Amino acid sequence: MPDKADRKHTMTHDQNFKNLLIDYPRQSLAFFAAEEAGEMTPEVRITPVRQEQTKDRLGDHFHELDTPLLAEWPDGKRKAILFVVEEETEPGKFSIHRTARYCLHLAEMFKTDRVVPAVIFLRPGSCPSSLTLSGDHRTYLYFRYVVCDLGRLPAEEHMESDNIVARLNLPNMAFTPDRKIEVYASAQEGLVSLEQDVGKRLKYTEFIDLYAGLDDAEVTRYREEHLPKSPQKEEIMGLIEQGRKEGRKEGEVLMFSKLLTRRFGMVPGWAEDRLKQPEDKDLEIWADRILDAGSVEEVFGQAS
Repeated sequence: MPDKADRKHTMTHDQNFKNLLIDYPRQSLAFFAAEEAGEMTPEVRITPVRQEQTKDRLGDHFHELDTPLLAEWPDGKRKAILFVVEEETEPGKFSIHRTARYCLHLAEMFKTDRVVPAVIFLRPGSCPSSLTLSGDHRTYLYFRYVVCDLGRLPAEEHMESDNIVARLNLPNMAFTPDRKIEVYASAQEGLVSLEQDVGKRLKYTEFIDLYAGLDDAEVTRYREEHLPKSPQKEEIMGLIEQGRKEGRKEGEVLMFSKLLTRRFGMVPGWAEDRLKQPEDKDLEIWADRILDAGSVEEVFGQAS
């Protein structure tokens, strides 16, 4: 749950949305590019091309790569379509020339003219919706894109949506300040009702927390007024507790890593790997050893 202020500065919106696209490609296209993806039946295969590995947690370091989505019809009734989905936090910084150039590059690379560009705007603003290159007599290039202007979408229209991508993005939509906690509650309920994987639940409760930005008073109101009425009360409470444990463990690992560095200097790569997913008992054992150990190997119980 909230208490994530320290992480806000280490996250990039672009990578958060790319994770969303990779984890939920079908739902993402249905929401962000409904105009073109609305007719996709379940047998249509959607795969990220040049796919990057998703993050275990949204705050993890991540090398930025693009992840276009390729939609293919196995029966061959329709030609494959390449969806190019881009997140732009501030519309004023959006470059339609850059997007057009990228789409032309992908069209050439994949030898197709079936390319659908879609741009997700996180904040309201203005920017060009089309690009025309012409002379005195003819138009030589016309380019436009599908727009998903999250900041202007009414949250009210998606509060009961069965599309998990829509529910996760409720805090990014338009609503009056007095409905902020209600919108947050609907996003959390959508997550636990539509996603059964515990790892993804933890990952995307963080997504909701980040974009909702509840303060301490709002968190208290949510837990006292909204959570008790939720049909997913027990599951959400379990998710909150698990998130707390994960947060505590991350802090303990960070502190232990600093102690290793102060005691022994540079920490070798194999030791950093051991610290990525330690068990609670491991941390206790290593912390006990670090006081008397003469090397990093001794701390981790490895022969030098």
